[in-house]
Amino acid sequence: MMWGCMTWKGVGMACKIDGRMDTNLYLQIMEDELQATLEYFDKTPDDIVFQQDNDLKHTSKRAKEWFAEHGFEVMVWPAQSPDLNPIEHLWFLLKRKLAGYLEQAKGITELWERVQAEWEKIEVEECQRLIESMPRRVQEVIKAKGGYTSY
Repeated sequence: MMWGCMTWKGVGMACKIDGRMDTNLYLQIMEDELQATLEYFDKTPDDIVFQQDNDLKHTSKRAKEWFAEHGFEVMVWPAQSPDLNPIEHLWFLLKRKLAGYLEQAKGITELWERVQAEWEKIEVEECQRLIESMPRRVQEVIKAKGGYTSY
């Protein structure tokens, strides 16, 4: 499993997750990878609206407190709405690129090296295209009354 993020300026930091992610690990990732991504792109929490799904570790009291203490605006997010989440399309793109390798990775280390290499190749324009699609996504979900969409 991995955690990664995206911005208008491109993909952010990514990290490999060994085992299960709990609230403690999630908050450590926010502290390290999310903060490093903002620093890399010369952004602060005031410059962004953070989007995540409603996983319990994301919406725990401790997570909400962390985001508030660090000045993040977290987007209110409807339950079970992957159609609206643009990073889901980056995960699909990443999986497709990994499936394109002729030989299977010879272990977790080689697989992670491939993941990192392909993640870093994702074009800024791809992130921007996905972010720009948000109004269309929302309209389609409304039109479908919360049902299936083409996204």
